[in-house]
Amino acid sequence: MQPLTGIRVIDLTQIYQGPYCAFLMAMAGAEIIKVEPLTGDRTRRRNLADIPPVPFAMLNSNKRSITLNLQKPRGVEILKALVKDADVLLENYAPGVMDRLGVGYDVLKEINPRLIYASGSGYGLSGPDRDLLAMDHTIQADGGLMSITGELGGPPARAGGTPVDFLGGIHLHAGVMQAIIGREKTGMGTLVETAMIEALYFVMTPEIGNIYRTGSQSPRRGDKSGSQTSPYGRYVCKDGRYLVVMSVAETHWDRILTVIGREDLRGNPDFGTALKRSARDDEVNETIEAWTRLRTRDEAISALRQQKIPVAPVRDVAEVMEDPHMHSRGMLNHFQHPDLGDIVLPRSPINLSAYEMSNLEFYPDLGEHNREVLGGLLGMSDAEIDVLEEEGVILSPGT
Repeated sequence: MQPLTGIRVIDLTQIYQGPYCAFLMAMAGAEIIKVEPLTGDRTRRRNLADIPPVPFAMLNSNKRSITLNLQKPRGVEILKALVKDADVLLENYAPGVMDRLGVGYDVLKEINPRLIYASGSGYGLSGPDRDLLAMDHTIQADGGLMSITGELGGPPARAGGTPVDFLGGIHLHAGVMQAIIGREKTGMGTLVETAMIEALYFVMTPEIGNIYRTGSQSPRRGDKSGSQTSPYGRYVCKDGRYLVVMSVAETHWDRILTVIGREDLRGNPDFGTALKRSARDDEVNETIEAWTRLRTRDEAISALRQQKIPVAPVRDVAEVMEDPHMHSRGMLNHFQHPDLGDIVLPRSPINLSAYEMSNLEFYPDLGEHNREVLGGLLGMSDAEIDVLEEEGVILSPGT
């Protein structure tokens, strides 16, 4: 038994937000039926290459794929039939699309009152901005993240990666889990909806605090947050690589002085508190960087960590992919894929001591499980499935 054994999910999501929610559920034992348009999830890039990129492989492990053309009445009928015995339906279409297709929440809850219908979007299903186009980049801008990201005196900058997409996926997953617990008490399903712009809001907590404290937003600083803690920065090393150091307690500052050989500053009233050091932040940073420039990044890291000082290397993504710590914990794993070759795939970052997470299985081909799902769950014959392919309702591999 796994925590979500017996939970069946109809997953209509694409790209990052919804597929990540479904991946977390799959790794906890849920049965995920990924319903894709005939062209496939956009992340597959079916029109560009036969082999999906690694991001698709990362987010679609442990799922079964079927295809459905929801522009055709027969495709809608099949989706409704799948929903009858499902626990969860996930979708991240633009608001209103599912209703226009005839498979919105009000329709599907009549078919299955226990259904948990989960919708992830940029701005939510209500409000004046509901219909605005939303991507990770645009929500970073509209949600305030870009305004606090970038170098001092420079323009607003985009945060790396796609943090808003994955924040949306995490919150969608949390909402579904809450709804599953609630259904155990009431027997009723519900509509779960999350908005990426709302999921992002709490990320700005320190900056919101600064506005209330000082009346204005702190200036952008690529090396630190708006905190008045000092030292709190990034420092270049002899080999051109960077590390970050911060002091959240006076004992840290005292240890830093010992490591960098600047005991002469100990007891100096100009550097006696975090606030006083913050007022001399440039001087503090120059003092530390004069030491780091004489050492490689790894040498400096080793010396600082020996003294229990908060420090970390600024690693590139390739370094993180080979992180010995995460590989030792099983979070990251090397696989030999027949098409993608040697790849690193992550498992769920959620660990439960009483349950085993699923072993990673490679992503499915587009429509790979059409016959298995339509025949096994809906009782369709091979002849009926052949007709669906001829009519353009489904698309199977090789057709």
